Amino acid sequence: MNNQQILDDSIFKVGEVLSVDGRKVKIKVDKSKNNSHIMYKGELLKNTSVGSYIKIIKGYTRIIGKVEGEFVEEDKIYSSKDYITESSKINRNLIVSMLGFFDGEKFKRGIKELPLVFNECFLLDNQEFEQVHDFIEKDDEPLEIGVLSLEKGQKIQVGVNSLFASHIGIFGNTGSGKSYTLAKLYNVFFDKYIQNQKFLKQAKFYFFDFNGEYLDSKNPKEDSVIVDIEYKNVYNLSTRDGEGDKFPVLKEEIYDINFWSIFLSATEKTQTPFLKRAIENDFYAKKFNSKETIVDVIKDLIKLMIEKHIEKGDILSFLRDIEKAINKKLSNLNDIITYFQQNLHWHGNGNDNFFVYTTNNSKTYEDKPSFYSTLFQMFSNTQFIDLSDFEKIRLRIIFQYYDELVKYDLNSEHISPLLKRLKKIEDIDKVLKIDNTSSTKNINVISLKNVNTEMKKILPLLICKQIYGQQKQLQNKSSYLNIIVDEAHNGLSHNSNRESETWKDYRLETFEEIIKEGRKFGVFLTIASQRPSDISSTIISQLHNYFLHRLINNKDIEAVEKTISYLDKISFESLPILPTGSCIFAGLAAQVPVMVDIGKINDGHEPKSDTIKLTENWK
Repeated sequence: MNNQQILDDSIFKVGEVLSVDGRKVKIKVDKSKNNSHIMYKGELLKNTSVGSYIKIIKGYTRIIGKVEGEFVEEDKIYSSKDYITESSKINRNLIVSMLGFFDGEKFKRGIKELPLVFNECFLLDNQEFEQVHDFIEKDDEPLEIGVLSLEKGQKIQVGVNSLFASHIGIFGNTGSGKSYTLAKLYNVFFDKYIQNQKFLKQAKFYFFDFNGEYLDSKNPKEDSVIVDIEYKNVYNLSTRDGEGDKFPVLKEEIYDINFWSIFLSATEKTQTPFLKRAIENDFYAKKFNSKETIVDVIKDLIKLMIEKHIEKGDILSFLRDIEKAINKKLSNLNDIITYFQQNLHWHGNGNDNFFVYTTNNSKTYEDKPSFYSTLFQMFSNTQFIDLSDFEKIRLRIIFQYYDELVKYDLNSEHISPLLKRLKKIEDIDKVLKIDNTSSTKNINVISLKNVNTEMKKILPLLICKQIYGQQKQLQNKSSYLNIIVDEAHNGLSHNSNRESETWKDYRLETFEEIIKEGRKFGVFLTIASQRPSDISSTIISQLHNYFLHRLINNKDIEAVEKTISYLDKISFESLPILPTGSCIFAGLAAQVPVMVDIGKINDGHEPKSDTIKLTENWK
């Protein structure tokens, strides 16, 4: 060891190990190292303090720990007769938590061996400090996301593989910067690979945006949030007026019995089997190939009802249910309903004749052929507009109900409540369409800002179930799917009281399967939320990497503490006081938990999540 090394060791030496209790080590600090800074080669270096790192030398092993606390105790070796300074009467002690060790020149997280009492402790030199914060594996590509909050000159880079081939959680109160962090991560990611043809072909991204923060609604043709519009599909969905975009879904997803039974809250013993019969009925499937055959089905059912002397109220209910289902797409259906209401009356003597009202309101008996002729003439004059796929599904359920009511004397008390819930199908019809063609762009932004609360829970489930199922069927090992859910408590909450337990279980089981099994199929999930305590603990515990912004609510902090094993005491205690834009980055992609100031996003790519500036608006 040369003289310079001896000098450096004397300057950087902090003290020695006083006790070892598992991962917690107590270090006695040399009395000469109680100042806040150390002079080294003409520069002031920050001395050890809470939050800094310590190197413990045990033979040839360099063990790294983080200072979590410090305390002083009276030095018993001095007597009251000694003439000494007050500072010499106390010992300064540090509480250090073990983080990892150096394997050659590479820092590795974890405990290989614990230090011994009297092992010497040192500050880290610049090279060692950078190595501790070097999160890039040998075969990985770096992405710069920001700088250390406490060491402004230290850039923080993450590896593409270690971060984006993992499940990511971004948590923080509103206004803490979590949306900005999400946008920053994917902006630098896309900026690196957006010109790569294999990336465009093999990778797919779906952003579920609950608040409209990731699209520019004022300039949709020039939308550049996160990535320029030329590289992404934007679906601005709306249940308000039906004028929004419609997201394409596969036919097999829409005709899934499990989905409809849960969506329509069907009872297990009676309504679910009925739905299965209705949706899988081949007869009606063939009849729905054209508008003419749909009209034929309506006429045939009406004729059958009359032949079976079904009550007039049921026939009128049938026509009114059709009117609700097709939303005035049968032009004179209201006239037909009025004709039935005024003219159809069963004759009291039990024969097959019935009477109609003439213009002078006198009763006139008329046989069925004459009545049918008048009725069907009204149908032949109607204008029929094409039906959507969801209107057809609604009609098939209605037809099945009245068909079974006539032919099999169906107990209407069991099934009629289901028909009242069919109105919910109108909302799905406003935001989805059946389309089996594949998208031309691999980045998809789905805005749910203008979608009602119930559909905000349904749409992410339906779409994720579809794209996850497609990914599972692929045999291509290089295919990659990334699902990003902002404000994830809207769709992944386990405390929701607005839905049935069956529906809640179905929704959570789907996402829990993705986060538990998705890695095997190249599927990864990124979630951002203000309320981690609202999200299923199974989902949070399966995340690999975390970006934790300011959290104030105790339940949220407890939820993070229970499920994240990577964080140290200092990181947890700093969560309520983190400044906007700063976060704790921890997980498999980071060797140690670090406080990071997230870097600035390229101009034009920022999310639309700024807080309103009242003074600017009111000048």
